[in-house]
Amino acid sequence: MAYTDFQDFLAYLEKMGELKRIKEPLDPYLQITEVADRVMRQPGGGPALLIENPVGSDIPVAINVFGSRKRMSLALGAADLEDIACEIEALLKTEVPSGKLQAMRELAPKLGVLAKIPPRHAKGPGRCQEVVTTGDQVDLFRLPILHCWPQDGGRTITLPLVFTHDPQTGRRNVGMYRVQVYDRCTTGMHWQMHKVGAEHERAAALQKRPIQAAVVLGGDPALTYAATAPLPPGLDELLFAGFLRKKPVTLVPAKTVALEVPEDAEIVIEGWIDPQERRMEGPFGDHTGYYSLADLYPVFHVTAITHRRNPVYPCTVVGRPPKEDAWLGKATERLFLPLLRLNLPEIVDINLPVEGVFHNIAFVSIRKRYPGHAFKVMHALWGLGQAMFTKMIFVFDADVNVQDISECLWRIGNNIDPERDMCLVRGPVDVLDHASRALGFGSKIGFDCTRKGPQEGFHREWPDVIEMSQEIKAQIDALWPKLGL
Repeated sequence: MAYTDFQDFLAYLEKMGELKRIKEPLDPYLQITEVADRVMRQPGGGPALLIENPVGSDIPVAINVFGSRKRMSLALGAADLEDIACEIEALLKTEVPSGKLQAMRELAPKLGVLAKIPPRHAKGPGRCQEVVTTGDQVDLFRLPILHCWPQDGGRTITLPLVFTHDPQTGRRNVGMYRVQVYDRCTTGMHWQMHKVGAEHERAAALQKRPIQAAVVLGGDPALTYAATAPLPPGLDELLFAGFLRKKPVTLVPAKTVALEVPEDAEIVIEGWIDPQERRMEGPFGDHTGYYSLADLYPVFHVTAITHRRNPVYPCTVVGRPPKEDAWLGKATERLFLPLLRLNLPEIVDINLPVEGVFHNIAFVSIRKRYPGHAFKVMHALWGLGQAMFTKMIFVFDADVNVQDISECLWRIGNNIDPERDMCLVRGPVDVLDHASRALGFGSKIGFDCTRKGPQEGFHREWPDVIEMSQEIKAQIDALWPKLGL
């Protein structure tokens, strides 16, 4: 299911009883955060909110639109995230067909899907450019940009899709990097050292020239998710969004920079960055639940703000979990499991607990086939893209339900000998890890929580888990209605 734009998605959420309108004026300075935080902590993640009268702006604020499994699934046009995961798994199957007829039957549906996903290019202007402000008329403070937490360094755009191009190859990237407002036409650009946006900036520095960027707000929610997804190098986020929505993303030329932007966006902020210029950005109340500290980051100079005639401002707040971003992370966990199995077919399931804030904890179950297999999986995960940031990996046998944290903790406590089953390594860590020895560099640990055998130095008998016999269970099932319990 493809939405015509972000407001179409909001209308669908309202129709499904998933959106609550707030008419009471709320201040983007802290008040909206407090309301959203209380709602996000409600059972099931609470409703999406449309704050119609934010103080200081005539643009409504939408928040918590991705804040439940149901809404995250609806955002990607599916009844449930697992449906998309199954579709990806089917697309990735590479069994050799027995003949030409079978090949045509198997490949035709896949090729049909792939033919629909490349972005389309329109000459413009788009709906995102119904109102255009440039030069001295640019004023970021017209937007209801949130000041999320008391110690934040300033108002921050929290749900931006940042469009850049590699100055050497021209290849596009769409990332989600927070944007802190300094004044009416200048912001920070918080792309961390490991991110593609930072790579593009470094390439521009080698050429001694500025890098152009566009900060996009809104559009089809599939594209917002795609900007957060840990895609393999070279895979365009717009292609992935096209796959998710079964319809291409339509692009139009930006007004003041040589970039294309989504035609259906709510708001677009255009500008440039000088790779030689740095300014203190932060602190910021981050998704770890702690403030990320102030540091030097690139400066984004705004040349234009374009928007629809009656836009909605999409945003989120992050902080101590659970928050809305937990479901963006869970979508990645489910959708990228089939891709993970391409390299590691022994993996049965993976759980990135919300409390682990995406990169601190991973529970993984595998079909163990040989001694040390769990350690092989740990090292493989640490070598795969953003999985390299995972601070603690716990590997279990295939029969363990890693989605059940209670079972995982029980198995961890019973199945490991810390000295024998621990693997400690050094390497890149998330820049937001405030406990690491240095910014972006520290240590990671893995634990083998599987059953051990003689080849792994375990020469005792491994005991069975306590379970009642099936015969007795059946007897009590028959008696249960009579017991009054």
